[in-house]
Amino acid sequence: MNVLKNFEAIFVITLGLACGANYLADGSGDTASATATPAEVQTVAMAASAPSMPVVVVAAKRMSAAEKRQSLIDEQNAMTASRTAAQTI
Repeated sequence: MNVLKNFEAIFVITLGLACGANYLADGSGDTASATATPAEVQTVAMAASAPSMPVVVVAAKRMSAAEKRQSLIDEQNAMTASRTAAQTI
């Protein structure tokens, strides 16, 4: 019964111990981070992942006012055609 009364304290202490153990385990296994500064480690990580990342290049230009107007007219004609086709079916 005493454990149930102090369950919150036991949980917080266990969580603190787990976080401390995780911090120690992360620091001891990584030899590259012990000799290099964090900026160097980040640069190396970014350089290693850069070639595998796909790059999309979009080469486009803005439509002129006349092209926009023609596009809107074409869209309205398409909408009208689809409405009349739906009404005839």
